[in-house]
Amino acid sequence: MNELVEGLNERARALRYAVSRISLTPLLVRAGIFLTVLVGFLVAYPVQAFTPRSLLALAVAAVLPAVGPRRVWPTFAALVTVGGWLLATLGFDRPPALWRLLAVAALLYLAHTLCALAALLPFDAVVDPDLVFRWLTRAGGVVLASAVLGVVLAWLGGAGGESASQAVTVAGLLVAVGLSALLGWLLRRR
Repeated sequence: MNELVEGLNERARALRYAVSRISLTPLLVRAGIFLTVLVGFLVAYPVQAFTPRSLLALAVAAVLPAVGPRRVWPTFAALVTVGGWLLATLGFDRPPALWRLLAVAALLYLAHTLCALAALLPFDAVVDPDLVFRWLTRAGGVVLASAVLGVVLAWLGGAGGESASQAVTVAGLLVAVGLSALLGWLLRRR
């Protein structure tokens, strides 16, 4: 019995030591993950689905990737977000507005990139704030370029009726295949 108490005391001391070493920047990155995922849930889900119990479940689902960014939780949060989008568009017949689609896509990407950053940062890391700023600037550039391309493709899709919509779909698929090929070539080049 004495060994059990001694083991628990040792674990409590180790936990207190680890908590005392937490630095501000990794903590802020993880708070950013939580807020990004939660706002993504709020944008994706229909208002009719919000009850106190569902909001609590969504808050817990938003905490999980912030606590464990190296685990399966970021993927789980992304699937919950996509599930909310599908629930809103298919279950509640909410028309898919372009601004909402762009916002959900941007929030999914930002949550993903913040989880990647948090996975690299230990809790006690001393991080130059310029590193986080450059990381977020790069992510903002990707979000902006994707949003501009999405708006242009949506505009082109509505310009010529049904035939233009098919042409834009094919063009979008070609762009996706081209980007995948480019990324594959860049990875092999290293």
